[in-house]
Amino acid sequence: MNPAERLQSLRTELAHHNRQYYTLDAPEVSDATYDALMNELLALEAEHPELVTPDSPSQRVGGAVLEKFSKVTHRQQMLSLGNVFDEAEFVEFDDRVRKSLGLEAVTYTCEPKMDGLAIELVFEHGKFVQGSTRGDGTIGEDVTQNLKTIKNLTLTLEGKALPKLLEVRGEVFIKSKDFKRMNEELLERGEEAFVNPRNSAAGSLRQLDSKITASRPLSVYLYEVGVVEGKTFASHQEKLDYLEKIGLPVNPRRSVVKGLEGVMKEYQSLLADRHALPYEIDGLVVKVDSTDARNRLGQVSKTPRWAIAFKFPPEEMEAHVDEIVVQVGRTGAITPVANLRPVFVGGVTVSRATLHNEQELRRKDVRIGDWVFVRRAGDVIPEIVKVITAKRTGQEKEFVFPTECPICQSPVKKERSRSSGTLDKPGPEHSEDLGQGGATRKTEEDGAIARCTGKHCPAKLAGRLRHFATRTAMDIDGLGDKLCEAMVETGLVKTVVGLYGLDLAQLSRLERMGEKSAKNLLEAIERSKQTTLRRFIYALGIPEVGEATGKALADHFRAVQPLMDASIEALQGVKDVGPEMARAIHGYFEDADNRAMVEALLAAGVKPEPPEAPAAGGTFTGKTVVITGTLTMPREQAKEEIERRGGKVSGSVSRKTDFLLAGDEAGSKLAKAKELGVKVLTEAEFTALLR
Repeated sequence: MNPAERLQSLRTELAHHNRQYYTLDAPEVSDATYDALMNELLALEAEHPELVTPDSPSQRVGGAVLEKFSKVTHRQQMLSLGNVFDEAEFVEFDDRVRKSLGLEAVTYTCEPKMDGLAIELVFEHGKFVQGSTRGDGTIGEDVTQNLKTIKNLTLTLEGKALPKLLEVRGEVFIKSKDFKRMNEELLERGEEAFVNPRNSAAGSLRQLDSKITASRPLSVYLYEVGVVEGKTFASHQEKLDYLEKIGLPVNPRRSVVKGLEGVMKEYQSLLADRHALPYEIDGLVVKVDSTDARNRLGQVSKTPRWAIAFKFPPEEMEAHVDEIVVQVGRTGAITPVANLRPVFVGGVTVSRATLHNEQELRRKDVRIGDWVFVRRAGDVIPEIVKVITAKRTGQEKEFVFPTECPICQSPVKKERSRSSGTLDKPGPEHSEDLGQGGATRKTEEDGAIARCTGKHCPAKLAGRLRHFATRTAMDIDGLGDKLCEAMVETGLVKTVVGLYGLDLAQLSRLERMGEKSAKNLLEAIERSKQTTLRRFIYALGIPEVGEATGKALADHFRAVQPLMDASIEALQGVKDVGPEMARAIHGYFEDADNRAMVEALLAAGVKPEPPEAPAAGGTFTGKTVVITGTLTMPREQAKEEIERRGGKVSGSVSRKTDFLLAGDEAGSKLAKAKELGVKVLTEAEFTALLR
């Protein structure tokens, strides 16, 4: 294929994907695939400038205007940012800017790159008069009435001597928690859930009926000024501060940095905080701060020379489903897992993705041989977001759920979820061990759960061993997944009690277990005998009992025997324990094998210490503390020290937070605490308070 033919092919393909993404809100390729196609087009056009055409996607910004809306011509073109994907590419951008300006180091503003829909707002004498989408950068869609429904958008500006005309640009988006809640409500009504927040924000804003838009949890942040009459700005930071001053919503996560080193530091910081933010982002926007410098740099075609989007590694990619298999958790829950053709996503190579349960597999209609969007966010196990139905060939096969356990061949039985009350920090039965870190999504969602009925299933035993040894349970360092499986396969351990009867000779016979490793593991097992009651209760793997419920049970009963003998009515007297959870806990201890196992653990020397009564007038009595960053003290220990002194540990910063304990590399929680005026403690100050 010659250059002209390839260019035409790329333009046609990109135009199709633009329509799918911007106009129909139904993308067929991932952002990474689209970027690769666009980069190929740009490279070819750079080599053959004589082949560049006015209708090329490289000469346009965004997608076509929907005919159902009135058209709005922007007074000033709404530009699109160019992208860089690694430090070397950003260094090239920085070099060009420095040479053009004749500076040793450039002052930049850095902001999160929001994943939403670009819009423009027009204010006249402080009153909101018109709002539009970016459209093709020159002509957009009039969505004034829909924008008025966004709750955090100010319609009348604050202050005096306001500009006669003020155009501001920004991003309409949906916060992560709002997106999750909205999808849950849609599924409850039997409607189809949205694929991602960006699509749902775009679709919500493009509604003819503004009542529909008003029902959607949209938010907006403003990040740029277009045409303005009666006001000038020397820098970008001055613009943002002014917008905030007159009451417009501006992202509080922004900074002014000096040169390449400053940008890289902010990039790494934002990347680390990415999943702690209340909204989705896909990179860092870097802009030259000086207005004069921007004017000198100008723009090229659709993009400014003074700004760039420094993209994060993609978290969503296309992948091929080679096969679907099932895994068995410690409670026997059967979880379907997709084996994928390896794909690099979220900074790692992914070859497996959870499908959670049969209900989820059927809802998404994932078949063997499908092409899918797979997503990996932080340390969460990869999951399949959506099937790319446009790529189906008719050769795909539906997965048949097993009627027998694939491990022990016992019958698989479906039962209703026992879910009620608090299911916090789920153990291995609520997540799949796919070699990608600790996932936290429940597999036991409302509806029928398929379970292995085999009482002595090796997979269930291996899962119980993994859970028993976790850091927040018995904390047996060195007892990982592979070792648990090896102990079960060789018959070395038949219950968790067997861990306390192991010796050096037995462990040393296991494959890849050297004498030093065996000694270290035996020492860790011995140390685990001295534990707390809350950890011990959680380690037992009682259905529905997470860490918080384990603590509540320990605080209430204060010893193992009273808990084992408690009636359903007595259990319901525990904080956050409802009728269903009470029946599940009572049923666990009614089982003769479970009681025998608990008694054998105590006989083996395990000594669960009852919780200390909170110190009267303790340092943190009645106080709420949030912990963030990296501490030299184990986080679990810090949590216990706070609770021992009458305090409560929370996971998020709010106006009700009394202290933030901030370790190294503290991110968005620290910024939020400072914004709200919450007292921040260093680890040294915290340790001093403990003394």
